Amino acid sequence: MRDLPFKAVLCDIDGVLRHWPPTDTLDRAHGLPSGTFAAAAFAPERLIPAISGQVTDEEWRTHVETALAAACGSAEIAKTVVSAWSNQVSAVDAGFAAFLRRVRRTIPVALVSNATTRLELDLERAGLGDFTDTVVNTARIGYAKPDLRVYTAAAQRVGTPLDRCLFIDDTAVNVDAARSLGMTGIHFRRLTDIHELQAQLTIS
Repeated sequence: MRDLPFKAVLCDIDGVLRHWPPTDTLDRAHGLPSGTFAAAAFAPERLIPAISGQVTDEEWRTHVETALAAACGSAEIAKTVVSAWSNQVSAVDAGFAAFLRRVRRTIPVALVSNATTRLELDLERAGLGDFTDTVVNTARIGYAKPDLRVYTAAAQRVGTPLDRCLFIDDTAVNVDAARSLGMTGIHFRRLTDIHELQAQLTIS
């Protein structure tokens, strides 16, 4: 068996493996100005506590509903929008999923996500519950990317030295953090970004 260039793959979830509908669709569906929902849901003072485990996913959504009611002037609309958001279904990139499955035949694969306490349930619903060797959910460990502790925790989970890990993420600052630790980082934007890796990391 030939020697592979990496001993583990650490991979982001949202924007890489899994994709959600654009948030503007919620604004349009409920007659809100573009950006209203995103401003309420992803403001740092609400998002960061949710993805670092300071509040549960349920608490986060309650806070979003309160902020949205203040922004749009209607608690009823806010409740309806948050309910629609909570019921959205993600789409899995079949091509990328196939790549990770092939890689996992030879080396460990970890999903590493800035996520809330709902991540595990969402992965089960998407058929990804036992998809990889481990899932590093930042809400469970108490700090989020690009905090360097996330990357070291992920590498420890798969038992691989930092400099033998490949890290894939769609957010440049997260990739830069991984590289600062000696990991090889790929800034993912489209499936073609990993075409060369497929040949390097998989054995037929």
